[in-house]
Amino acid sequence: MDIENAKAQMRKGVLEMCILAIIEGEEMYPGDIIAKLKTNDLIIVEGTLYPLLTRLKNDGLLDYSWRESTSGPPRKYFKITETGLKFLETLSDSWGQLVSSVNQTIQK
Repeated sequence: MDIENAKAQMRKGVLEMCILAIIEGEEMYPGDIIAKLKTNDLIIVEGTLYPLLTRLKNDGLLDYSWRESTSGPPRKYFKITETGLKFLETLSDSWGQLVSSVNQTIQK
């Protein structure tokens, strides 16, 4: 089994939750989301992020607005919706339970 592939699959599984948690605090531009993820060692490229943001928006978990930029064209800023907040809360609770169960299972 390829360990790098297994690690990538684990990261993919929690990426939605991490993105929602980052945007929960404030509206964010995708480049800022990528930077925030990178500071937490969750490396993601634009080609992965944009489809994910679109899916979260289409699911009603995110919304966006256009803002003028001082350097270039207008930028799309994403914000979490009320539905997104509830979804994030449920995901966070499930994540906590999963981490606890996994930790109990793998402790020797």
